[in-house]
Amino acid sequence: MSNAFFSDLLTSIAERGRGLLDRGIWATGETPVTAVDVLSLCEALLSGRGEATGALIARETLNAYARLPEAARLDFFEALARDFGPDGKKLDDAVAAYGRNPDAAAASRLHYQTEPRRHELFRRLNRAPGGTSDLVAMRADFLKLSRGNPDLALVDADFIHLFASWFNPGFLVLRHIDWGTPANILEKIIRYEAVHQIRDWDELRRRIDPQDRRCYAFFHPALVDEPLIFVEVALTAAIPDNIQGLLTPDRAPEHPEKARTAVFYSISNCQQGLAGVSFGNFLIKQVVEELRRELPRLDQFVTLSPVPGFMKWLSAGEAPPVARIELALAELLAKGDWIEAADKHDALRRALEPLAAEYFLKAKTAAGRPVDPVARFHLGNGARLERINWLGDKSAKGLRESAAIMVNYLYDLDEIEANHEAFVNNGEIVAASPVKKLLRGESRSIFASRRARSDKSESSPA
Repeated sequence: MSNAFFSDLLTSIAERGRGLLDRGIWATGETPVTAVDVLSLCEALLSGRGEATGALIARETLNAYARLPEAARLDFFEALARDFGPDGKKLDDAVAAYGRNPDAAAASRLHYQTEPRRHELFRRLNRAPGGTSDLVAMRADFLKLSRGNPDLALVDADFIHLFASWFNPGFLVLRHIDWGTPANILEKIIRYEAVHQIRDWDELRRRIDPQDRRCYAFFHPALVDEPLIFVEVALTAAIPDNIQGLLTPDRAPEHPEKARTAVFYSISNCQQGLAGVSFGNFLIKQVVEELRRELPRLDQFVTLSPVPGFMKWLSAGEAPPVARIELALAELLAKGDWIEAADKHDALRRALEPLAAEYFLKAKTAAGRPVDPVARFHLGNGARLERINWLGDKSAKGLRESAAIMVNYLYDLDEIEANHEAFVNNGEIVAASPVKKLLRGESRSIFASRRARSDKSESSPA
């Protein structure tokens, strides 16, 4: 759709929107819908109506949007970016008024006029019954359709700005997920699990029902029975170094009163449309407090985390890190089935552990942040990179993404704030001494001795 077309259209668009509203056709599915129709309703919604009528127009607008073909949705988003910014004349007038008399009232009016019309549009759409859920779904569409289109970045910034307010942690409700949770929510836990696949209901029950397992999720009052994010927790005697031991069906459950460690081994975001709106740090902190109230003996809070970008990093760039290891080992690693070659494990470990330490401590994005997204999340929350775990995840996904490596991040409650400040303000990655020694190429004997001591005290496999 051309700029000239939309420019001509918008001169009479509000009146057309009122006519469309009067026809009330958008929930029936009888009439084809175009981006022009939805934009007409948007203009009608912004034109100023009473509260009840405004909610009706908002509902009609969302119904119409839902029936748009994919290509028309992109037209709609492009029009939002182009035609629903600040009102230029009102902004110019506010700037001039502030220039004449730069007092607080003029500054307030200027601030108000800088707001794009999209903000008010989204706020009014949110008043429709089910509007919040529909707007979250709309942004999921937007993220898919806007990839590689910098002209749409302002629209996304508006979504995030408003969602960050609407989904403020003060509005979120923490719920304990167990086998008595309604089945429709449990089904969503299975579907949304993003770290370690839950294959069936029996596996779900093993994750949430035993006495040494917990699962918690955040919910929002406007998204009924829709988890926003959830975390799965294992209660153990010591810090585990592999996921196989935590998830094996025949493991011996730990008595909660004997557990000293809470292990966050899977954190899954559920709503694609809320990507970029942070919940995880608040979730971990609330779950820590919940567990401490229930089990005061717990004194270690750690993750067992995947390393989703390690294999990609190994082969990236003009001088990829994988080129630094023996050709035969690199070829074996590339095949992806090396886990069966037990006689090569020690050689691969000697080659990969120092590279893993480099990946976590040195590899940076163009913005100067750690390459690994999971590392950015936990380090930003104030955790310490505690341990690199060889053969931590021997699943096909673990081999493909991380060469089977996992890591532990330790949440030391006395150090969280200092670690967070060091990372955010100075880019400092707080890491345990054994990780730093791996970077320097020193022996892994410290990890081995720690693991041996852990195995003696751990009653369940890890």
